[in-house]
Amino acid sequence: MTLDTAADLLTLLRDTGTEPRADQQLEALMLAVAADLPVLLWGEPGIGKTAALNQLADQLGLPLTTVIASVHEPSDFAGLPVVGDDPAGQGVPLAPPDWAVRLARTGRGLLFLDELSTAPPAVQAALLRLVLERRVGALRLPDGIRIVAAANPRASAADGWELSPPLANRFVHLQWTYDHDVVVRGLGGVWPRPELPRLDPRRLGHAVAFARRAVCGLLTARPALVHKLPSTEAKRGGPWPSPRSWDMTLRLVAFATAAGASRDVLSMLVRGTVGDGPGLELLASLDRMDLPDPEVLLADPDSAVLPERGDLRQTVLDAVVAAVRHRPDRSRWAAAWALLARALETGPPDVVVVPATTLASLRRDDWDVPPTIERLAGVVAMSARAAG
Repeated sequence: MTLDTAADLLTLLRDTGTEPRADQQLEALMLAVAADLPVLLWGEPGIGKTAALNQLADQLGLPLTTVIASVHEPSDFAGLPVVGDDPAGQGVPLAPPDWAVRLARTGRGLLFLDELSTAPPAVQAALLRLVLERRVGALRLPDGIRIVAAANPRASAADGWELSPPLANRFVHLQWTYDHDVVVRGLGGVWPRPELPRLDPRRLGHAVAFARRAVCGLLTARPALVHKLPSTEAKRGGPWPSPRSWDMTLRLVAFATAAGASRDVLSMLVRGTVGDGPGLELLASLDRMDLPDPEVLLADPDSAVLPERGDLRQTVLDAVVAAVRHRPDRSRWAAAWALLARALETGPPDVVVVPATTLASLRRDDWDVPPTIERLAGVVAMSARAAG
């Protein structure tokens, strides 16, 4: 066997194709990078975190610079002291390492900090200014530089450390997993080529207003969520709510809205920034923000458009009944019955049972029973028998 023949075989093995395929993980990563936020990919070794970064860099047309955090000294990120002719008068400047100088000269690129969870605490402390302020020694990296890091869970990292809370709170944390079908098809010679999200210029103003209203509305109602440091060391090394991470969340909601991202992608981003509990509360409040006004529905029940999702439809119908209870009137009561009938025609019948029962209890003696009640009576009776 000659090396030339081996090279030919290696060439054939590398000769693979691509096909379009949606990838929610990569879409979430792309939105966070576009929002100029540091991202941390969490995943087991060997599942393709580095490959995803290479693919992202190729699709964005950015040069990729990889720095293994665990093999560097703190001075590699804080700057190397250089003693000049007159240190007492001029001070001792902190010179940046060569990789930072190359990035600054290029002006744009993707900085990949790999093996972050194996970096000792002293190195993590030195990374704080780099991640937040983009400073390495006396050098500030240009605005065109984006930062992405990767880490293995402590249990699978060689000599792993938990991330310090100050460093963890500077990242958008994304859980990275592999897709079995993608791996099998890729090993067969066809790897996915995801379509990256695009921001709609027409939606930018709406996206900012929507994001601000969502985050400020939640924190006004739930002030305890503004800052909540987790009680355990492991959770402090992940996403948790703080004024800094809420600012990041607001930015991500705006970018996801402008890109028309799916709820699953938005969930990855929000939960990866402020944690599961606060993130899910924000997602629930976003759902409620899009719900129609009960008064608008009561004014024109025949043209009402109700949410498709059962839980949101239930919330809307409950709100309509509450509005009638707050301001009872014969016409409003009849309009509410018309809405319940419309909900029965266009969705699952179980969501109208409780609102119909409550609405029936609001009837005054001098209010005529609308014909629409007959269409709902069977559903309510059937539900009562099932409950009994």
